[in-house]
Amino acid sequence: METGGNSLPSGPDGVKRKVSYFYDPEVGNYYYGQGHPMKPHRIRMTHALLAHYGLLQHMHVLKPNPAREKDLCRFHADDYVSFLKSITPETQQDQLRQLKRFNVGEDCPVFDGLYPFCQTYAGGSVGGAVKLNHGHCDIAINWAGGLHHAKKCEASGFCYVNDIVLAILELLKVHERVLYVDIDIHHGDGVEEAFYTTDRVMTVSFHKFGDYFPGTGDVRDVGYGKGKYYSLNVPLDDGIDDESYQSLFKPIMGKVMEIFKPGAVVLQCGADSLSGDRLGCFNLSIKGHAECVKFMRSFNVPLLLLGGGGYTIRNVARCWCYETGVALGIELDDKMPQHEYYEYFGPDYTLHVAASNMENKNSWHLLEDIRAKLLDYLSKLQHAPSVQFQERPPDTDIQEADEDQVGEDERWDPVSDMDIDDQRPLPSRVKTEFLETEAKDMVDNMKEDEHNREAESRHSQGPLA
Repeated sequence: METGGNSLPSGPDGVKRKVSYFYDPEVGNYYYGQGHPMKPHRIRMTHALLAHYGLLQHMHVLKPNPAREKDLCRFHADDYVSFLKSITPETQQDQLRQLKRFNVGEDCPVFDGLYPFCQTYAGGSVGGAVKLNHGHCDIAINWAGGLHHAKKCEASGFCYVNDIVLAILELLKVHERVLYVDIDIHHGDGVEEAFYTTDRVMTVSFHKFGDYFPGTGDVRDVGYGKGKYYSLNVPLDDGIDDESYQSLFKPIMGKVMEIFKPGAVVLQCGADSLSGDRLGCFNLSIKGHAECVKFMRSFNVPLLLLGGGGYTIRNVARCWCYETGVALGIELDDKMPQHEYYEYFGPDYTLHVAASNMENKNSWHLLEDIRAKLLDYLSKLQHAPSVQFQERPPDTDIQEADEDQVGEDERWDPVSDMDIDDQRPLPSRVKTEFLETEAKDMVDNMKEDEHNREAESRHSQGPLA
């Protein structure tokens, strides 16, 4: 498989991309619980689409090794990680004080296999960063990752472990500067908070702002100390469409790339910014969402693509399948191939779905004002801050295996070359999930519950390997 991964030429640059794709077949078995909008089953649906569109043969397909406790503790507090490791549905009633302390229980429920789930999605993101650091690929993909709300000492917004922060820390061992871009509908608060006072990581988040979870991400929040103007926020209103979104994304990200000159880019591709999302209120088409991937890919900088939110799961799978094609430079047929989850995509059975006719509350005046503010912030930055490099820390040896390979691995204890600020957690609000669920989503939920009955039965006999 090592020779695989060469993509086809795409776009004006016409450069081939070598893509590493991380996937654990067990990830779709984890189940947050009945009625919970976060459904890891969507990762399995995405993988099935990739297989039947023939994309897997163009990538190096890797099963991530789970992140170990000390890997997770590079960012998270020891006692929080120990809690995640020990808590089970059977023991949670005996740990009510701990549940409250670590914000676990409602948005972030305790479910069977919670800790292995965290290890799996974090292992994929850190493994992707290691692959990029070694130059083994140009683009690494982990659709199970991108859980951007998790904090140093607490869970938040369906996220327990912040795989993005861990991946960025890994990239910083090789790259002086790393850029984080977030196109989830929710503000990337956990990542912003982690790097709020450094100029080595720039965070840029495009999100719904105003009476919306997590309540942070004002355009005036720009970082602090050495990190001033290295945190950028693009607050948006309901109904934003492809044209309006790109009128901000391209000029802002073009200027960021020109001034910051990152050695690597992490792009969180939360699909809850798509039109028709169960919890979202934006109006992006799949092509409009993927235009962000295409644009960031065009800079020919090592790129880590991660998942994130996305709660109309048939559209999440559509989106991440199409964006995998964009990463590879392969255009996909709109007519969907037959596969095991084909019934989810009726009645049209197409890859793309039309945006709605909902009102765009983002006026051109508002968009121009935001664009001008952000370009002004960027004008205050010196070009490409340099950092005094010391001896490079050893890689986090989260080895990965080809799908059929399993092996023992000897791993170094990673030492961070950068401190994460132990800031007080920003105030958070419960993620709104009491929106009226359309009939199609109810059908999705019933189908997804059927697929998970067998998994739940297996979980009840013990945690996943």
